[in-house]
Amino acid sequence: MIKVSFLYPHSKGGKFDMDYYLQRHVPRAVELFGVQPGFRGVAVERGLGGGAPGSDPAYTVMFHFLFESVPDFVAAAKAAGNELQLDIPNYTDAVPVVQISEVLKIG
Repeated sequence: MIKVSFLYPHSKGGKFDMDYYLQRHVPRAVELFGVQPGFRGVAVERGLGGGAPGSDPAYTVMFHFLFESVPDFVAAAKAAGNELQLDIPNYTDAVPVVQISEVLKIG
């Protein structure tokens, strides 16, 4: 299984509309990708703080797709088009960092 992570870096004074993100963007992502073969789920995390007490988080939000394989994700992304990418300015001015990871263990 693989995890495709979209990590939105935290910046003081940066824009992130959490309501829009959770009520519109994430449901649309699930709608578009959830019907694709190999889709296993999503997770959304909100950064609360860094390693030092009282410090800012490295990321405001971390979004993760779970898929059976990289080819499954690539096919899903092609099928979904770039609608989600075009939606980013509607909720943030951050440029997400994308990482694909192999999931070695859950639970």
